[in-house]
Parts: sequence; structure tokens; C-alpha cells
Amino acid sequence: MAVLVNKDSKILVQGFTGTEGTFHATQMIEYGTQVVGGVTPGKGGSTHLERPVFNTVAECVKQTGANVSIIFVPPAFAADAIMEAADAGIELVVCITEGIPVQDMVAVKNFLQGSNTRLIGPNCPGVITADACKVGIMPGFVFKKGRIGIVSKSGTLTYEAADQVAKAGLGISTAIGIGGDPIIGTTTKEAVALFMEDDETDAIVMIGEIGGGMEAEAAQWIKANGNKKPVVGFIAGQTAPPGRRMGHAGAIVGGADDTAAAKMKIMSECGIAVVSSPADIGKTMAGIIGK
Repeated sequence: MAVLVNKDSKILVQGFTGTEGTFHATQMIEYGTQVVGGVTPGKGGSTHLERPVFNTVAECVKQTGANVSIIFVPPAFAADAIMEAADAGIELVVCITEGIPVQDMVAVKNFLQGSNTRLIGPNCPGVITADACKVGIMPGFVFKKGRIGIVSKSGTLTYEAADQVAKAGLGISTAIGIGGDPIIGTTTKEAVALFMEDDETDAIVMIGEIGGGMEAEAAQWIKANGNKKPVVGFIAGQTAPPGRRMGHAGAIVGGADDTAAAKMKIMSECGIAVVSSPADIGKTMAGIIGK
């Protein structure tokens, strides 16, 4: 069912008993997500939200069969939490934490090389498969079930795109918020590739922003692979001044190719339907797929 997560996914929460972990785990459970337990060092053996708490990820995996982790751990300890999850064999790690030092993420990236663990984030809203599984902080009610995939650097624009698509009479297969930090796990291209191979996704919304080259890389990959599915694209930061970070840590124009205009041009040349306003995402998608 769609990509990354579904009704069969078994979720553990790292930082389970903290304020953020408690609030969002409650929301995930109410959505219908199969949250099987959580990890808070020192609180192993207790129960939280009617689910077991463990001292380590390895213990949680052994006892519950968890295969997905969501991380609500403070920035100073989040990198270790990601690596602990990978070391325990978790297939998908979703890191919500914002503000992880770049040097820590370099170590994480190196650690994950050659492993079977896929990282989403950090500094992301997570992943949701509509009406099946929410692993993140997004408002679940916005995501109506359908056949449009969303890939986005921005959390709020993920929700806006989902709302636009729903109002156009369409719906979402899966939405992936990849995060806006300079170093993240899954890239735009990798997320797009998942949707291109998914039988339950007919078209894709790709939302990027200034800074870095991920959107251009994804666009060129889409063209090189025959534009198999329609893609509607939007780039945030069209009025941002060069050299100044805007919002996300990775959103800074470092060169001519990092600007919104340059990215939009490349995307358009690669066959993507580029919109200048997020308000046009839904109607543009509906027009393309003949809704």
C-alpha cells in the first residue's frame, strides 16, 4: 500500500515519555497507527499510553517486532538515537528533531552507508499514508485517501499541498516530508523514485525551496527516466535575497543554481508542471490528470 508505511507498519517512539513524544504518539494512535511501544532510557519496564516502555531500541524491537521508529529526542542526543535505531535493524527511521548539529549528521550519514535503514529527516514532519498510517506530526485530517504522492522539504507546504489536492477532488497515497536541513537522509530524487515505482500513485507533487541542488537532481532524473508519471512542482523562496538563510537551515542561496528561478527553469525544462504559487497546486494537478 503506497510507499514506506502502511497499516502493517509497527512503530516505536524514541523519546516516548517526553512532552512531544507523548502528544504526537497520542495523535498517531488516534489516527490508527500501530504504535507498539517506545524507548526512554531509565524508564524501561514501565507503561506509557498503555504501551510498554524500554530502555533501548534493541529491546523494543525484540519484544514488539517494531520496524519503524519516530524520533522525538533533543538535538544533542538525536544523532545517537538515529544510529541506535539503525543498529537495532529498524528499516525506516523518521527523525522529527530540529537543530541537530551538522557535524553530527555527517557522522549519521557515514554510519548509515551500506545499512538497510532508510532515514527520513531530520527536521521534518514525517510520513503519512492516508487512512492507514501516520508517522509524524502532520494534521491527519488534511490527508484524504487518493492516488497523488507528495514529496516536500516544507512541513506546512506539505499540508497545504494535501489540502489543495483534496479540494480538487483528488487525494493522497503517501506524503513524505523529507526535511529542510543541509544534510538529510532521503533526498527528493529518492522519494520521487519511490512514487514512480508505486502502483497506487498516479502523479506526484514535488515541493522544494531555495538552497542546494536536490530539486534539479530530481527533475533531471525524472526526465532521464521518461517522465513516467505527471509531476507538479513548486519552489518556495522566490523573493529570498542571496546569502541569507530563510527558515530552514538548508534554505540559503549559495550560487546562481540555488535560486528559486533557476530551479523552476530546470524543472520546467525537464517536463515538470511548475506553479508559481502553492494555491495553484491542486487545480494544476486536476487539469493534468483530467479530473
